[in-house]
Amino acid sequence: MTSPRVLILFAHPALEKSRVNRVLADAVRDLPGVTFRDLYQHYPDLDIDVEVEQELLGAHEIVVFQHPLYWYSTPAIIKEWFDLVLQHGWAYGSDGTALVGKQVLTVTTTGSSEESYQPDGLNLYSLRQLLAPVQRTAEFCGMEYLPPFGIHSSFSLTGEEVAGHAADYRRVIEALRDGRLDRAKAKTLPKINADLDSLLGGRS
Repeated sequence: MTSPRVLILFAHPALEKSRVNRVLADAVRDLPGVTFRDLYQHYPDLDIDVEVEQELLGAHEIVVFQHPLYWYSTPAIIKEWFDLVLQHGWAYGSDGTALVGKQVLTVTTTGSSEESYQPDGLNLYSLRQLLAPVQRTAEFCGMEYLPPFGIHSSFSLTGEEVAGHAADYRRVIEALRDGRLDRAKAKTLPKINADLDSLLGGRS
């Protein structure tokens, strides 16, 4: 059986200022079976080529959105990508079955602590709750949405901690690509990297 192919759609509007996402990207961009695509590099004016993006989606079984959390949401280009690429009759609707069965993972970073993303914390909502629009978009298109890979306190992480998160990210992508991640168990977790070791022993 051919390993599933992973499409990573990377979006960082200020990559030159990135402490974490740049390291995460470097950890996965060279993996076999993975297509790494920097959306802002391809579309600096947000002029998205819908046909190209749909062809890429059709060629991959797993779609990963990697980005920092911007104002409790995704960077603007990902919303634009959703609006243009996920067309009626292709991604959804009675004849829109192109994405059915594909898996979706969000990989995101926040400047605030994990404790602040709780009902009694500064931000009032969990990371999973704030990403609900992405989850519902994926599910509406018949895709399987996995809990996010979330990294908090990005401004205060040490270099060693960033490297550890990058290594975990690479492990997750390899496991998804090879069908080694326990997706059923993952769905019981608030984040896919909350208990990563327990997810990599079984088949998906």
